[in-house]
Amino acid sequence: MSIIINLDVMMAKRKVRLGELAKSIGITEANLSILKNGKAKAIRLTTLNEICNFLDCQPGDILEFKQ
Repeated sequence: MSIIINLDVMMAKRKVRLGELAKSIGITEANLSILKNGKAKAIRLTTLNEICNFLDCQPGDILEFKQ
């Protein structure tokens, strides 16, 4: 069981660059890159909320549960 992060897919659909998103939501590009590459161990709900607001999407568009 694992949680898949599809942030890169949503960013590509919205044509948003890593730096643009990081600056907009107030986190470093390095931390956003860790999340985007699926290497993050956790994500704050406030960060997820900011990402979803910026990308105009739902949490389920970014996070996927695989068994």
